[in-house]
Amino acid sequence: MATPTTYTGVIPPVVTPLADDGSVDRGSLERLVQHLLDGGVDGLFALGSSGETVFLTDAQRDEALDVIVHTTAGAVPVLAGCIEPTTPRVLERVRAAERLGAEASVVTAPFYAIVGPYEIERHLRAVAAASSLPVLAYDIPVCVGRKLPLDLLLRLAAEGVLAGVKDSSGDDVAFRQLRLGLDEQDDNGFALLTGHELVVDGMLLAGASGSVPGLGNVDPAGYTRLHQLAGKQDWAGARAEQERLGRLFRIVDAADPATAAGATRGVGAFKCALHLLGVIDSPAVSLPMRRFDEAETGRVREQLELAGLDVRR
Repeated sequence: MATPTTYTGVIPPVVTPLADDGSVDRGSLERLVQHLLDGGVDGLFALGSSGETVFLTDAQRDEALDVIVHTTAGAVPVLAGCIEPTTPRVLERVRAAERLGAEASVVTAPFYAIVGPYEIERHLRAVAAASSLPVLAYDIPVCVGRKLPLDLLLRLAAEGVLAGVKDSSGDDVAFRQLRLGLDEQDDNGFALLTGHELVVDGMLLAGASGSVPGLGNVDPAGYTRLHQLAGKQDWAGARAEQERLGRLFRIVDAADPATAAGATRGVGAFKCALHLLGVIDSPAVSLPMRRFDEAETGRVREQLELAGLDVRR
């Protein structure tokens, strides 16, 4: 097992820019990474949900991770999503992450096959035992069908099997109980990262060590300011910045709900915004998602302008 490392601050889940033919747009991805670094982020989460990892081929994943690691050039840690339905497939992705220079891997519970706590524990232990990288658990029951149990996370944290959790469960009660349990175990180096991007201020107040906001692709500086204000205990200022970001998050509501569900609304909105900001060349998304149409793009542009961002297109 790898020695745990503390991951804190703003760690956006990097989107994967695509060319219109579906290939990874290396130039746009390099600009996006620089945009995030310029925004003051503390780390990058490659190949997560916002990075379209489940839509990409292994070759595309490898290419995207390679670009992110090399463009970052050690400025901040790069965490690599190793998201597959079964343990052997996850281990293949972990080996790729090791080879390509990621600093840690991020792993969900197994999915598609029906599993329980026993199988989930075996899965996480097997990944950690076979990896030279610290392992963070990705708690996202909406996608894998089961929430990671509190007792399991505390046990694996105490034993050093896990270096952290990226919590996208939306279960704030369980989040708080996990924080309390970690404090009681003196697991102060354990990374407790929230993916609940609309209430980052509240999660920081509850003891989160960092956030993984998809909207951070669009406005990394905003989330950096939010974290800095929280670090100064300026909770009124943090709330004001969070509310501005909450209004900006309305870009996901620009999509027509009749033809756009979760992935299209989220990834599609982030890519549309990044295209309008001049960061990426195309708002193309993976099949079966679709890019935003002209009317939807106009609504995204309006929200970007209201948020005070520099619209280039």
